[in-house]
Amino acid sequence: MREYLKFYIDGKWVEPVEMKTMDVENPATEEVCGKIAVGSAADVDKAVKAARKAFTSWSQTSREERLEVLGRILAEYQKRFGDLATAVTEEMGAPASLAQRAQVPIGMGHLATAVEILKTFKFEEDRGPTMIVKEPIGVCSFITPWNWPLNQIVCKVAPAIATGCTMVLKPSEVAPFSGQIFAEIMHAAGVPPGVFNMIHGDGIGVGVPMSSHPDVDMVSFTGSTRAGIEVARNAAPTVKRVSQELGGKSPNIVLDDDAFAKGVGRGVASMMVNSGQSCNAPTRMLVPAGRMAEAIAVAKATAETVTVGDPNGNSQLGPVVSRVQFDKIQKLIQAGIDEGATLVIGGTGRPEGLDKGYFVKPTVFANVTNDMTIAKEEIFGPVLSILGYETVDQAIAIGNDTEYGLAAYVQGADLEAARKVASKLRAGQVSINGGGGDMMAPFGGYKMSGNGREWGDFAFHEFLETKAVLGYAPKPAAE
Repeated sequence: MREYLKFYIDGKWVEPVEMKTMDVENPATEEVCGKIAVGSAADVDKAVKAARKAFTSWSQTSREERLEVLGRILAEYQKRFGDLATAVTEEMGAPASLAQRAQVPIGMGHLATAVEILKTFKFEEDRGPTMIVKEPIGVCSFITPWNWPLNQIVCKVAPAIATGCTMVLKPSEVAPFSGQIFAEIMHAAGVPPGVFNMIHGDGIGVGVPMSSHPDVDMVSFTGSTRAGIEVARNAAPTVKRVSQELGGKSPNIVLDDDAFAKGVGRGVASMMVNSGQSCNAPTRMLVPAGRMAEAIAVAKATAETVTVGDPNGNSQLGPVVSRVQFDKIQKLIQAGIDEGATLVIGGTGRPEGLDKGYFVKPTVFANVTNDMTIAKEEIFGPVLSILGYETVDQAIAIGNDTEYGLAAYVQGADLEAARKVASKLRAGQVSINGGGGDMMAPFGGYKMSGNGREWGDFAFHEFLETKAVLGYAPKPAAE
């Protein structure tokens, strides 16, 4: 049983202003596995004041000083690799293999990428008589979710450290263990007091004061579109910068060619990763209507190979994160059945042999139309919808017919044809034939999937203000 009853503020572990606690549940067992203190506006105020005080000196540090700190953070992160992997599996149900192969390494990737970018990043640009200067924006509030907890913490913290910002982090209260360990890593790395602060708590008690505090200059939020709208509203009165990575309903267009079966299989497998709990999951597969039967056969065969069970065993899928999520997914699966989609495999209820834990059957629907609930709403579970199209132009139109625009996918043997489709999809990131894993590629969405970009050098710019110093260089003397 884990107990995390202190917050990390100004370089020290401190008691909450008022002690309130919350139980943390293991989604694989439905049993309480830990307890955290729950913060308040008073705790947020303490953390923001510490960050504001630290900003005065941290913002003036040299490139070399920040590189040294990032290097120490990366070294400490590597030391805690096993602890982090165990925590992620326990708190949100990621299979141990996924935690060790992806959930934890991606945090290291963001740190290493920030180091490489910082070595040569241009904070000043000479434009004739004017000097353009990039300066740290200030104190940042980070509100992060539970589905890829370390990715979403470190992709904010690393560029913020690199650019000279200070910060307050609220990890998800649903999956807080990895965030706690990350704060321990920051302490062990000797990050100067006040540069990094961490408070546990929920959206109302901690998230709202973090996004509305007048001494916070920027809020970076990852989560649902509904919550993102509230964050923006809270931030508006003080005109802070708001960066949001929100929901998605990503199309996956499989072209009519010799790579069709491979594309369908790849799409099903990608959909099931992390139990479908990824905002950029390829949830809507579009196939030629005349090949729907073939798509159904390939999708069914692929889904049948996906194993679900104990995340500490050899299963490919663990549970979804909570009963709230489980119940939501079950309702949406039932909606798909009720609205007339063809249930290819899966359905409601737990997989056979599992009577405890928030396990969801790998589910595939076919003959889905874009007006059905399962084609419109973000399910956030291992549920795939297959839609038919008559022409590629129609596939693109269907793909873009969503309020979201986070990601999109194209599968096809003809690379030029796939590129042409990709150019017409309204999404912040488009993957062709399984392309991915580029830590320098910007990540973020169009439309209601958010604003701003994370990852790589694009993330650096989110944490910088632009200053023009006119008359920096004297004008050449007239001849």
